[in-house]
Amino acid sequence: MIKRTVLDASRELLRELGLTTVFGNPGTTEVPFLTDWPDDFHYILGLQESAVVAMADAYAQATRQAAIVNLHSAGGVGHGLGSLYTAYRNRTPLIVLAGQQSRSLLPHDPFLGAMDAPEFPKPYVKWSIEPATAEDVPAALSRAYHVATQAPSGPVFVSVPADDWTATTERPAISRPRIRGFAPDPEAVAELAAALEAAERPAIVVGGAVDQDGAVTETVALAERLNAAVWVAPMSFRCSFPENHPLFQGFLDPERGTISDKLAAHDLVVVLGAPAFTYHVDRGRGEAPLPPLFIVSDDEHLLARAYEGTGIRTTPKLGVRALLDVVGQSTRPAPAPLQRPAKPSGDKLTADFVFSTLADLLPDNAIVVEEAPSHRGVMHDHLPITQTDTGFLTIASGTLGYGFPGTVGAALGSPDRKVIGVIGDGSSMYGIQALWTAARQDLPVTILIMDNSEYAAVRIFGDSIGSEKLPSTELGGIDFAALAASMGCQGVTITEPAGLVPGLTAALDDKRPTLVHIRVTSSEESPY
Repeated sequence: MIKRTVLDASRELLRELGLTTVFGNPGTTEVPFLTDWPDDFHYILGLQESAVVAMADAYAQATRQAAIVNLHSAGGVGHGLGSLYTAYRNRTPLIVLAGQQSRSLLPHDPFLGAMDAPEFPKPYVKWSIEPATAEDVPAALSRAYHVATQAPSGPVFVSVPADDWTATTERPAISRPRIRGFAPDPEAVAELAAALEAAERPAIVVGGAVDQDGAVTETVALAERLNAAVWVAPMSFRCSFPENHPLFQGFLDPERGTISDKLAAHDLVVVLGAPAFTYHVDRGRGEAPLPPLFIVSDDEHLLARAYEGTGIRTTPKLGVRALLDVVGQSTRPAPAPLQRPAKPSGDKLTADFVFSTLADLLPDNAIVVEEAPSHRGVMHDHLPITQTDTGFLTIASGTLGYGFPGTVGAALGSPDRKVIGVIGDGSSMYGIQALWTAARQDLPVTILIMDNSEYAAVRIFGDSIGSEKLPSTELGGIDFAALAASMGCQGVTITEPAGLVPGLTAALDDKRPTLVHIRVTSSEESPY
């Protein structure tokens, strides 16, 4: 009789949970997990752990399902922590499965052993464990899946000693359905509905959790029923409202005073699926006044730490549906549509000209992955995201390294959609290893490098607060097209405005992974 191992039981469970795509960069402690790799499992190899975590993050975001990433003991987990922090801020249902040295060696502080492994990734995981015994591994993986996918979703961590996988077990691997969302308290909904009925100039502020929960259609219906202005929360990581809609008003900056100024015209604000609010800059205006707030979120910690406002705990889709059941069509006038800047002339190869051109060429149903912080403002002005079913992915953390691997992960998760990465030259160097994976997987991605030859976001922020002689913000001299070619991708360089339309058109039509290196003129616009 063939004995059933912990590895057998775990693979059965992963199949039942739909976790047969594994991202990783293997080391010796992962060999027992990877041995005799099943034909129905797909291993996505990346060349650096931070990159594979970001790939898995975007894959999970694109598929709206959990993803699994296999990391190497303490060193590999350490390399991946920056991207794990992003996954935590992005609320990504990510299972980090880390190798650990054999249990028999752990008392002797072995080479490649991880000390206190479950503590290492805290506090940027929802839950972490190193199972007490080998037979506990499948149950730990099952619990990890349910914790990761249960609202509010987020990453979890499971450390498995190498010799656990070959241990025998008779315990069944039990798979249970994913835990669904939850609805709001009816009295809380009635209170909010009454406040909306009394309001004369209501506004809705949407965050990334709205699109993440598939609630954009309901949110558009609610805004139209209320004739409410719609703003995007600071540092939102997804597009949760079509930016060409007449009720769309723009983006809130991560600074209390400017948020107060933009929301001053409203007498009630409903925040959906976002903090109220995420701040990055202190302009010295103190606690500038905000209108009365209702904060609708599935995150109990977000609701508890809010400085002001009435919290309603619910997952976004069920919360908005509950409101639609009780609010009627408003007769109040709708706000004036957002006035966008004029299209740039194209006499210089500026960022606004690039984004305006890309907006004209962007394929239907495309996904845009963004990591160009110094160009975020002009991107919002000239590249409105209108595809709201995972049409836009970025980072809520501010930690660089997502752009390249995020583009790869999104393309793997949505093979029927065109994926375009828009990445700064400084940001690109944190995850450029993902180009190799794009080539190996033969992904038809198009990646634009917005090269202004500096860490412009840092330099511009320094200028805005009066810093002098800020060191190490100048870059330049990197041949990105040659880098792409060295990793098996197509590389194109554009240096003049006349080359932009033909260059982008050819790259978007190319079925091969293509990098377009665009040498843009420097912009003085602050991203915040």
